[in-house]
Amino acid sequence: MSTLQISDLHVTVETDQGTKEILRGVDLTINQGEIHAIMGPNGSGKSTLAYTIAGHPKYEVTSGSITLDGEDVLEMSVDERAKAGLFLAMQYPVEIPGVTVANFLRTAKTAVSGEAPPLRPWLKEVKSSMSALRMDPVFSERNVNEGFSGGEKKRNEILQLELLKPKFAVLDETDSGLDVDALRIVSEGVNRVKENTGLGVLLITHYTRILRYIKPDFVHVFVAGKVADQGGPELADRLENEGYDRYLVQQVEA
Repeated sequence: MSTLQISDLHVTVETDQGTKEILRGVDLTINQGEIHAIMGPNGSGKSTLAYTIAGHPKYEVTSGSITLDGEDVLEMSVDERAKAGLFLAMQYPVEIPGVTVANFLRTAKTAVSGEAPPLRPWLKEVKSSMSALRMDPVFSERNVNEGFSGGEKKRNEILQLELLKPKFAVLDETDSGLDVDALRIVSEGVNRVKENTGLGVLLITHYTRILRYIKPDFVHVFVAGKVADQGGPELADRLENEGYDRYLVQQVEA
């Protein structure tokens, strides 16, 4: 079983006002097959954690560690992290003009696997995954995310997840901008990958609606760059009813 271990992680970012510390000592352990939901108010560091795991150059790790099966993730380049089994579904997927979805997917699969997938089985797998995500086959010939709606972009992210088969997926507010039908289809895709591959999931969200479809094993509350509370699925229900006020009050008092 693979394990993603985050220990005493401190991260800063440069702003117009100078260097700002965003993460202030985050500890988190995720095993393959587990779903961890991260919730918290805006500006609490949730997306910073996601992009730090993925290797975004904007975020500087000043202390602490991230390891994958004992290997130092922070010493890996972005592509090495992907090859090691890490995947980020972005909150705002970018457009890639001039690169079709079909070419992008096969190139990504080749880069992660180290060899090109046999064409006929690959095309069958792509077609099957697109069908399960209710994606029109014509999307494979369109440029990546160019002219896609919000829901189409998110389905395309989950299509990549299903085909690349990582060990761990960080889903950064994948539910944002989705209507009810798209939310259900995207959630079913995540659950399908987990069932088929033993995927470990770090699910970042503001709302509990996606947690009705993707059932978390653990819920962590982020406030001011730290894990302020953690528990099981019942914690998400309490947050839905009470909000984050009591954590924010504790932060002010501290």
